[in-house]
Amino acid sequence: MDAERSRRAAAPFPVRRKYNRQRTTDNGQRTTVENYFNYFTEIEECYQRCRGTRTLLSPLDWALIESWKDAGLPLEAVLIGIARAFEKYKARQRKYRTVNALAYCTQEVMRAAEEAQAGQAQSVPRKDSPPPFTAEEVVRFLGGCAQSVEAASRMARQEGQQVLADDLAAMEPELLALAAEDPAKLLSDLEELEIHLTALEEKMAASLIRAASVERMAGIQEQVERGLGPYRRKMTGPQIGSLERQFRKRCLMEHYEIPRLSLFYM
Repeated sequence: MDAERSRRAAAPFPVRRKYNRQRTTDNGQRTTVENYFNYFTEIEECYQRCRGTRTLLSPLDWALIESWKDAGLPLEAVLIGIARAFEKYKARQRKYRTVNALAYCTQEVMRAAEEAQAGQAQSVPRKDSPPPFTAEEVVRFLGGCAQSVEAASRMARQEGQQVLADDLAAMEPELLALAAEDPAKLLSDLEELEIHLTALEEKMAASLIRAASVERMAGIQEQVERGLGPYRRKMTGPQIGSLERQFRKRCLMEHYEIPRLSLFYM
């Protein structure tokens, strides 16, 4: 398995597309929308660059990035925080271990996000650019997600998880309805579509967690504990909780071979 296939196996984030456009705030001012669909790739490359190796991020690392995204941390602030964390690490006279997890950067990332919120961190102006996907790609992605959810429903039924099977079966028509919409309408507001897909994914995750056995949930928690290791002290309780939720969702969706319902994964 080559490096690219290994990366996708660890966390399928194939998208590396620029998408920046303007929206109007409540006070009528025009503001630049976050380079949304490039969030994960930019952070991955920054971490690798600072670490000095092309090391693959772990599933726990990807879950941490997703928790930052869901918390609304600006991309620029995350990149600044990662760079600062490595600058401090390299300035240390004694280095007992290498940085093996993105969690090492958490404190500096949160500090940079607080500075950005206070207007102390400078942001790089971004130009408008065309949507990163074609209408055909979006429709094909939604149709593929619907097929995967239908297959997961059958798998759950075979495992005796009737309630979960019914929950998943009820979600398939929602995805098919989105895929059947006017392609131009879908493409006109990808952010609105992403919000819809995120809500559907959270609903699905809740069903998966309800159906999961105690043994499976304990196994997932053990992976979190092992992955965080010495970096746990760099994170607050809410940050750890958010990371754990993202990792649980990821593991359970992978078990049922359900793709992430997000345009990030196209």
